[in-house]
Amino acid sequence: MKLQIGCCGFPKAREEYYLHFALVELQQTFYKPPQVETARRWRQIAPAGFEFSLKAWQLITHESTSPTYRKAKLKIPAHQQGRYGAFRPTGEVFRAWEQTKEIALALGSRIVVFQCPASFSPTEEHKANLRTFFKDAKRDGLAFVWEPRGEWTDEEIQGLCADLDLVHGVDPFLRRPVHGPFAYFRLHGIGGYRYRYTQEDLSRLTRWCQEHGEVYCLFNNTNMFEDAQRFKMLLCPP
Repeated sequence: MKLQIGCCGFPKAREEYYLHFALVELQQTFYKPPQVETARRWRQIAPAGFEFSLKAWQLITHESTSPTYRKAKLKIPAHQQGRYGAFRPTGEVFRAWEQTKEIALALGSRIVVFQCPASFSPTEEHKANLRTFFKDAKRDGLAFVWEPRGEWTDEEIQGLCADLDLVHGVDPFLRRPVHGPFAYFRLHGIGGYRYRYTQEDLSRLTRWCQEHGEVYCLFNNTNMFEDAQRFKMLLCPP
């Protein structure tokens, strides 16, 4: 089993983080992507072999009414709000992808994560948007991880992932992945972001990882740094 462990974002200073982990999932790219030159600098100062995955810009996945737009201080004029998010086949969405892709390539990334809100439900319109976006988006060798929320069935997810060459990103404590050449686990905390994983939880996670040949485990809870360290020690004791 090939296993990569890390956190969603840097919970510690980067210099300290690099001493413990060889993977991070960047969150800044979801809110407002940095300049390409900034991404290149991050790549240059990171250790050799360090891996960046990143979340796609919210202009692709989230409606402009999402509170995450306000958090990022993004102001969309009222007459343009219907052109953003939900993978709509608009110039605005595809330009947001091109900007995300530029950052991914500057970082030497392998993976881009498309995290959807629960409001992105399995309607026929949303499915059509997904098909158009993922068939037309130029990937330049990048792997796409799709993390759906809400009432999607395993059959719907598996069919779309197989058709569109997507990896099913998932919190394994909520459901199991149904498609992809590798597993991509995003651990959001059982019942909420403030949850601290127990040793029993981490033992269960170990068993789930062992079902796959390659696994990415990204912790995304308030105790992410410590929980990721404990999980790493469980699998790779000194």
